[in-house]
Amino acid sequence: MMALLEVAASSLNSALAAQAGGAGRVELCGQLANGGVTPSYGLVATARDRLRIPLYVLVRPRSGDFLYDEAEFELMQRDIEACVRLGCDGVVIGALDADAGVDLAGCRALVAAAGGLGVTFHRAFDAARDPARALEDVIALGCERVLTSGGHRSALDGAAHIAALVQQAAGRVRIMAGAGIRPENVADVLARSRADELHASARGLYRSTMRWRNERLEDLAADRQETDPAIVAALVAALAVA
Repeated sequence: MMALLEVAASSLNSALAAQAGGAGRVELCGQLANGGVTPSYGLVATARDRLRIPLYVLVRPRSGDFLYDEAEFELMQRDIEACVRLGCDGVVIGALDADAGVDLAGCRALVAAAGGLGVTFHRAFDAARDPARALEDVIALGCERVLTSGGHRSALDGAAHIAALVQQAAGRVRIMAGAGIRPENVADVLARSRADELHASARGLYRSTMRWRNERLEDLAADRQETDPAIVAALVAALAVA
């Protein structure tokens, strides 16, 4: 059975490109270049209306560490409740305590807010001090999968560690490998990590069609990164023969 490909998309166009390219699921987020934060209500609502494949929404109130205060947990719970109302398929969460362990109390509240939605534990997992213990905590929370690079900069670098997590999980939670996954290495990542699913942004450079630009505005670049359906299709094709 071919491993499922999830695509991280930070715009409506990217989400639709992921679907067009053959992705099995979209993780919708904002500010992907900064690690991702919760997308806007309007983006979530419109994506839900337009997508036919499962839609999971990243719930993260800010970039930086994964140590959240009471107000931030309230914000995340409200965002999850909005996802429930909009009919999303799942949410993507993660929180750590000051000692880099899974924040069980905070995450339990987020899982409870999700109700019947699926829950993925995101790469806060890679910032945990003890991955083996963190995995048991994620399982105890009732999450259906964990996204990980094996604690390395890329899933390829961390493939051996991901394989160890797959063995430890023993089918109790799905292990999704992500970070630095491209068409040319996806088969190698899958073979070495033995992950259940793969996660990629599949982004390419989208050239602006503006006919005039103020070249003095270096901080307001007209070109941007978007999910490329051709890259998604290449990932899917590589997985089909892996």
